[in-house]
Amino acid sequence: MTTTEQDGPVRQLPVLGASCHADEATSEVRAVLDRVGDKWSTLVLGTLASGPRRFTELLHGIEGISQRMLTLTLRQLERDGLVSRTVHAVVPPRVDYALTDLGETLLPPVVALVEWAFAHTDAIREHREAYDAAQAEA
Repeated sequence: MTTTEQDGPVRQLPVLGASCHADEATSEVRAVLDRVGDKWSTLVLGTLASGPRRFTELLHGIEGISQRMLTLTLRQLERDGLVSRTVHAVVPPRVDYALTDLGETLLPPVVALVEWAFAHTDAIREHREAYDAAQAEA
């Protein structure tokens, strides 16, 4: 832990491996955080937490998502190894989506973040209102 005279203790992020350049590693971490932190990916992962789902189940189960956005999100999550896609040879064709083992490891931090958001929604709203009021007066 590092300290500064002014601010006290400062937490540091885990040290990046010596084999990676800091800029490369930061870029890769940012790309992962962008993926798992976007609105639709989080909702898709959360929906798949209870088990495999067909495309139409996901589409109807995630309010506000378009067919195109769901398709793009599923492709990106599959590419990242967080979601698997299984095509069943039946007529009509059936496709199921499920979390991979890697995707399962992402659930605890996502659930913790959602729980934190629920627990602090009122406080955040109050802070926003106070901030907006102060800005309006200035």
